[in-house]
Amino acid sequence: MAQITAALVKELREKTGGGMMDCKKALQENDGDLEAAVDWLRKKGLAAAAKKAGRTAAEGLVGVAAADGKGAILELNSETDFVARNDKFQKLVADITAIALEKDGNLDAVKAAPYPGSDRDVEGELTNAIATIGENMSLRRAAAMTVSDGVVATYIHNAVSDGLGKMGVLVALESTGDKAKLEELGKQLAMHVAAANPQSVSPDDLDQEIVERERNVLREQALASGKPAEIVEKMIEGRIRKFFQEVVLLEQTFVIDGETVVKKAVKNAESGVGAPIAVKGFIRFALGEGIEREEQDFAAEVAAATSG
Repeated sequence: MAQITAALVKELREKTGGGMMDCKKALQENDGDLEAAVDWLRKKGLAAAAKKAGRTAAEGLVGVAAADGKGAILELNSETDFVARNDKFQKLVADITAIALEKDGNLDAVKAAPYPGSDRDVEGELTNAIATIGENMSLRRAAAMTVSDGVVATYIHNAVSDGLGKMGVLVALESTGDKAKLEELGKQLAMHVAAANPQSVSPDDLDQEIVERERNVLREQALASGKPAEIVEKMIEGRIRKFFQEVVLLEQTFVIDGETVVKKAVKNAESGVGAPIAVKGFIRFALGEGIEREEQDFAAEVAAATSG
């Protein structure tokens, strides 16, 4: 039997868009004959994914999972919301999110991990799903958070099932206190992050380029008022504090009650939790954010489909 090299598998993957394990099996079944392996994949429907790879996938689902002080979040895109409502697609997202939790959100490690109940890896299972369901899919991003002592709370907005929806949030809280009460606070903070979309936990965490750009804009506006320099600086600092109240989590008004500043709400929760609480970070994935969507001309699409 011909030796199946990594280079040969790579070449077949590039030709067909098939998954790594599928390509390896195709070459084994055809004694290393590349063209025969291509035909084998086509007959199995596993090369069809390559034809769909260029199509925009901006729908889909965000998945979250958490356990034992660790949480993971993942976005799997499809072309249409119809597919996102498909039970098979939802199971796929849930399964891969669980793998992301095991792999600490490392996307490459997730793609290479064995898919449960299959002889394929995750990437190969996605290729198979593309061929089966008939739409392009993209495992776009994954991330994870861990705390040494505390909780990573999760929240899903517009949930379609447990842990799956259109927007997902993780919030990491460190505390030696009551974990159940800490989880309740974390869930509320995650809901706040979903609604308020902060850019950082604290002013110190905020990208300093963003702060300086905002400061420069405010300085130009203040100077235009013609006020003395010392007054201008006070105006700038006052407006920067207001800017922080808009974009920094701990400085925002807590959406749960609409009154308390988040850092005060966290401090207030410490008595119930029974220990100090530190907000270590958050991650927020909104489905399709940043993806440039194709503008479709439905009339032209129908005309093209019915011509000749």
